[in-house]
Amino acid sequence: MDVRGGRTRRFAVGASVSLEQLEGDPHALLARLREREPVSWVPAVQGWLVTRCDLAMQVMRDPQTFTVDDSRFSTGQVVGPSMLTRDGAEHRRHRDPFAQAFRRGAVHARFTQLVSEETERLIDELQRAGGAELRRSLAGPLAVAVVTRALGIQDADAGAVLGWYERIVAAVTDLTAGRPLGADARGAYAALSAAIAPALDRDPGTSLLAAAASDAGGLERERVISNAAVLLFGGIETTEGMITNAVWHLLSHPEQLARVNASPGLLANAVEESLRLEPAAAIVDRYATADIELAGAPIRCGELVRVSIAGANRDPEVFADPDRFDVARNNARRHLAFAHGPHACIAMHLARLEANTALERLLRRLPALRLDPAAPSAPRGLVFRKPPELRVLWAPQSTSAAWV
Repeated sequence: MDVRGGRTRRFAVGASVSLEQLEGDPHALLARLREREPVSWVPAVQGWLVTRCDLAMQVMRDPQTFTVDDSRFSTGQVVGPSMLTRDGAEHRRHRDPFAQAFRRGAVHARFTQLVSEETERLIDELQRAGGAELRRSLAGPLAVAVVTRALGIQDADAGAVLGWYERIVAAVTDLTAGRPLGADARGAYAALSAAIAPALDRDPGTSLLAAAASDAGGLERERVISNAAVLLFGGIETTEGMITNAVWHLLSHPEQLARVNASPGLLANAVEESLRLEPAAAIVDRYATADIELAGAPIRCGELVRVSIAGANRDPEVFADPDRFDVARNNARRHLAFAHGPHACIAMHLARLEANTALERLLRRLPALRLDPAAPSAPRGLVFRKPPELRVLWAPQSTSAAWV
């Protein structure tokens, strides 16, 4: 019996999905899947795609049934074993040496001043110009500065770090799309490893990496480096995407921007609402450890189960009028943009601190901020979603009483 041929007939909507649709504006398609085939066989992503919020949470909460611990896991192929690619006790062994430093209180105590100063410095460099491409002039550099300081590799060239990160992210995206892992990604990881290695021998109080590599941390050097790579590209990608997408959402919805300008206390919720509508990481992967039926879908042991965070975040059973950007939405924080369960993003508090600070300073210091009509933009991407470029304009001499 042709099992997969039967699946394409049974899951007709999933069979019609293309990578191009998922990379572009997938939300109408994801809504159709969520309504008709909430767990669907999607040949374009070489596995099952879960789009309903309750089912997405079920998969992410159950590592015994849906695991990351599989040799095919895309990030593991690029950087090796890490907290992102292990479950159970081994997952805790990788994650625990870093976990305390990323608790909310510790993040705010350690990073608030750094994030504020770096954001102000970057905006100082932009302010007189009257226009900029914000992804590369603010969001990316801020994320790089903070995560390299956290890891103790702040002496590394920022441009080189961004280059390594982009090649690693591209490799993960290629693997997700079914393309092979190239030598470029291996070279980027080797260069990153060489930059990280000196930080491991410093005093444990100097950085998260030195602490993890100490006797108290207990991680082998090679595994500290693989976890550092995960933290690096996660810390850059999540933050860069959060900031870029939030600016894009606010500037694309002038009436919502006006509400935030009139009531700055809405800003943090606006960032959460942006995360809901366009999560920086749109898909997470798991592998079935046994034959199981999920919402009527017959998943076999070893098969790939992909959770569409983008689909789950617009589930109308959870979020009323789910395609609307509403900065005052009362349950915006119920989104799954930072994943869920044991693999919830370890650095979510740091990402929020950076995004909220960046948005507050942008709106306060560049109050006439608007999208450049000559360079339209919108989030896109299969795994990591954000505008490829975000060109904006402002009136350098303007002031805004609401943010004084």
